[in-house]
Amino acid sequence: MKKVFSDEDLIKNLSLYYLNRHLKKKPIEKYHRKIDESQLHDREKYKKKSEILLLNSFMHHFPDVKFENLTCESPDFIANLNDKKIGIELTEVINHLEMKKIESNLNKIFRQAEILLEQEDTTKHRGVYFLEFHSDFKFDTLEEQQDSIISIYKSIKKGKPVGCVKRLRKSFHRRNVFITHEYSMNLFDELCSDKILELIEKKNEKFPYYDTSVDECWLVIVSDMNSIASRYTFIQDKEHLNEVKSPFHKIFHLENLCGNMTSIK
Repeated sequence: MKKVFSDEDLIKNLSLYYLNRHLKKKPIEKYHRKIDESQLHDREKYKKKSEILLLNSFMHHFPDVKFENLTCESPDFIANLNDKKIGIELTEVINHLEMKKIESNLNKIFRQAEILLEQEDTTKHRGVYFLEFHSDFKFDTLEEQQDSIISIYKSIKKGKPVGCVKRLRKSFHRRNVFITHEYSMNLFDELCSDKILELIEKKNEKFPYYDTSVDECWLVIVSDMNSIASRYTFIQDKEHLNEVKSPFHKIFHLENLCGNMTSIK
């Protein structure tokens, strides 16, 4: 069976997080190896590796936490903390739903440009490239997508913007070519507290089906700040989160860029 995600794709996924100087690399690498040794399908391994990366900030707030089961489903992980067996259910809050599909299509375009550059000369082009596009940038049709791939390819080759690329910057990477969207933040980009409360309600319904052998079950809600669709500047009506009712023993909201954590329960 053809692999859905190659080993190289998994390396690229981890490499982007290596750019964050706060990343706890050794535990992440250890947990990724354990996931690799499991009997999970490649797609599930990729999913689990991505999830444990999102918990990096969580490990900074709880440095004594030790994950003992990385491949369970309900909850997502089981860990030990202060002589207690803790079930951890992880979920991502999407702040910009309309951007989720756009971001997925962008990543496909980036991957095709990466392949072209690596086939030509990986050693010459390797690095992490952050791209910003012109406001009229479109990739709805196959022709537009192909034009975008060529523009990105030429921009990186020449070291200056070409076509749809408005601006680019490069960061060191010792192995591969990695292309991503330039990070930018709107100062008034709020995350509505109702979105968090809706997520909690959905997880509350599933709570009776979680592993009952754990001492406590925690819900960790993450804003993936490396994703266009998940970024935010502040939580709107944050005080509403104090009214939450849930069978989860603890509920946290994390953002994985600076590691800020909000204790909801």
